[in-house]
Amino acid sequence: MPLRDTLARVDADLAAGRVPVARQRLRGLVSSYPDDLPLRRRLAEVYRLYAEPAEAGRWMYLEQDRDEAETAAFEARYRSGPQRMRALAWQGPESQARTTFAREQLAAVRAACSEAVGHAVDWDAKPSDRHEGSEGNALTNFLAGAGCVVGVLAFVAIWVNGLVALVD
Repeated sequence: MPLRDTLARVDADLAAGRVPVARQRLRGLVSSYPDDLPLRRRLAEVYRLYAEPAEAGRWMYLEQDRDEAETAAFEARYRSGPQRMRALAWQGPESQARTTFAREQLAAVRAACSEAVGHAVDWDAKPSDRHEGSEGNALTNFLAGAGCVVGVLAFVAIWVNGLVALVD
């Protein structure tokens, strides 16, 4: 569905009080058009209807006239560079941003993420490449795998024990 038609439906949904539907439509549009700052602004307006300052701050983060309380709520919810980078859901280079302020914000978030993960990242990187503490993730993955192996071995032991008891 073309952008204009979807925006018309968003307006109709809001007029009819179907705020959750309007929010979903706008989330889909922002996903399809991540560099469209007016769409992000409209999504922030919908989150204000929900009294969700962190989400309003999330979608206004690239706007210079953003509300500082909403920005603070966003930054408190998404504390690290990798978390903020995922939350902003930007795609492509910062140069695609239509304002200098947005480009600077995106560059600062990307730099914070790169510092946190210990290597350079870009906005098109897979989300797994933006996770901080990859060493901790490796240990967690190892322990989870070991737990699974122990669980399977216990299951097999119980099954074999039951089979031996049945044969006796």
